Amino acid sequence: MVLSVLSASVVIKAKLKLIIMNILVLNCGSSSIKYQLFNIEKNRLYAKGIVEKVGLKGSFLKHEKENGDLVKLEGEVIDHQTGIEYVLGVLISSQHGCISTLSEINAIGHRMVHGGERFQESSLINDETIKDFKACIPLAPLHNPANLKGVMAMRYLLPAVPQVAVFDTAFHQTMPPRAYMYAIPYSLYKKYGIRRYGFHGTSHYYVARRACEILGVTMESMKIITCHLGNGTSMAAIKNGKSIDTSMGLTPVEGLIMGTRSGDMDLGVLTFVMEKEELNIAVANTLVNKHSGMLGITGVSSDMREIEKEAEAGNKRAILGLDMFRYRIKKYIGAYSAALGGLDLLIFTGGIGENDPATRELCCADLEYMGLEFDPEKNAGVRSKEMLLSKPASRVKVMTIPTNEELVIAEHTYRIVSEMQVKS
Repeated sequence: MVLSVLSASVVIKAKLKLIIMNILVLNCGSSSIKYQLFNIEKNRLYAKGIVEKVGLKGSFLKHEKENGDLVKLEGEVIDHQTGIEYVLGVLISSQHGCISTLSEINAIGHRMVHGGERFQESSLINDETIKDFKACIPLAPLHNPANLKGVMAMRYLLPAVPQVAVFDTAFHQTMPPRAYMYAIPYSLYKKYGIRRYGFHGTSHYYVARRACEILGVTMESMKIITCHLGNGTSMAAIKNGKSIDTSMGLTPVEGLIMGTRSGDMDLGVLTFVMEKEELNIAVANTLVNKHSGMLGITGVSSDMREIEKEAEAGNKRAILGLDMFRYRIKKYIGAYSAALGGLDLLIFTGGIGENDPATRELCCADLEYMGLEFDPEKNAGVRSKEMLLSKPASRVKVMTIPTNEELVIAEHTYRIVSEMQVKS
């Protein structure tokens, strides 16, 4: 698999003699471990895969090599360390592996969900980093502990290999206070750090950068809206190469309608339901995170493909859910165009954004007033492909760009570890 060309911001000068080559990227969730092994200097992805059902019955590992060969290995994975041990074993196995020894792994990059205000950029992992990251756990109690388990497992298994933390929230740390503050007592912000942080930062950054590379322009010269549409959905407004607003907030619940998350909602609705249904905080949290969104509206599924099939069959709730989902996206396009003072580029990415022509077309319908002329013929049938979807005369360009968050993590890891080597 050929990767896109590295951006100038992360390429180290050729005259520097560096030993770093192979980078293992880990994304540890509560019950899963996603991984990819890159060789940044050769611009190659050697292998990728996922361990699923960590700590649960029916655990398995799916591993794909560079040539597309795919294998599924079943076995008990009691915790994240065991799962990572399996990953390392597969990477060096004679039958399925792509490297000879673990010593060929030169650095490890971790996806870290919430870095709070402490982490405004990717960071080399050390004792201080871990201490500060632990202080961010209350901001993402479901995600950060799992991310930390991956770090600690690699510290135990490969203690001499440098590790780098790349944060979902870091890209959005450029938002101005007017965009990230909530209208609650200021003392709560000072005491608990309650503010908008946003997520999917590496995805928003990657697709904006990649689209500008294709168009032959710089991010700094463009007013961009990025739409990361998947089971979790978010949008970002990017101006002068920096995020100035994003739809997710303190948590991933805010913003667009998602697979099982409610998105924007009158807070009074939640307190009303809690009172009427006698719900405690934990149950109310589960309600807006796990039982709302498209699943709650349609009663069908959180999977957009299943919902669209039901809508085509005439299911009125499925039709309503799709209409609500797309309307919310269009409303944010209008809001972010205003925040940016205009719009040059609109990008769709994520599982839905990359693979659902109907959603892309309907979200762009009737936006000619702002200089956006969508091309339905170009859009039809486009899935998981870099593609310009607007008409040649359109002032606002519309594109679909498959996201590659793992590549961004690998790039940041390469840069930080390379700089560390030069200094030493």
